[in-house]
Amino acid sequence: MKKRYFLWVGGGAIGAAWLSHHLLGRNEQELAIAETKFEVTKTEEEWRRVLTPQQFKVLRLEGTERAGTSPLLKEHRPGTFSCSGCDLPLFNANTKYESGTGWPSFYRPIEAAVETRQDGLRKEVHCRRCGGHLGHVFQDGPQPTGLRYCMNGVSLKFAAGS
Repeated sequence: MKKRYFLWVGGGAIGAAWLSHHLLGRNEQELAIAETKFEVTKTEEEWRRVLTPQQFKVLRLEGTERAGTSPLLKEHRPGTFSCSGCDLPLFNANTKYESGTGWPSFYRPIEAAVETRQDGLRKEVHCRRCGGHLGHVFQDGPQPTGLRYCMNGVSLKFAAGS
């Protein structure tokens, strides 16, 4: 009985410590993001008025859309993919490729359009102008960069053109 109690209490303490560390680290990261000054800033209420609920979840709460649901997966025309939050051009269509992941993927953003930040084992991609969460970047993409910018389609809007 004593051994079982010790294991139960010890496991609970380890779980509480992990959860506390995880939540504390996340709160510190969110505080750092909130303190960052962006060219385009809005209150939560203003963001909710200009974004769909799914866009708000992804861009402002760092959520992820379901794989395979974005109509932008099938977008192959010349043009530009911009931020749904602030219209900043982010990716040229000629850098888009089929990664097979279920999300629009690009091998290179437009220069100085995005910022990245480490989130555990993954690297988050955010819009430089409004701070909106776009997706993640991985090092398993095609040449010439070897990078895969795996973006949530709801965080992007497409404008056809040359």
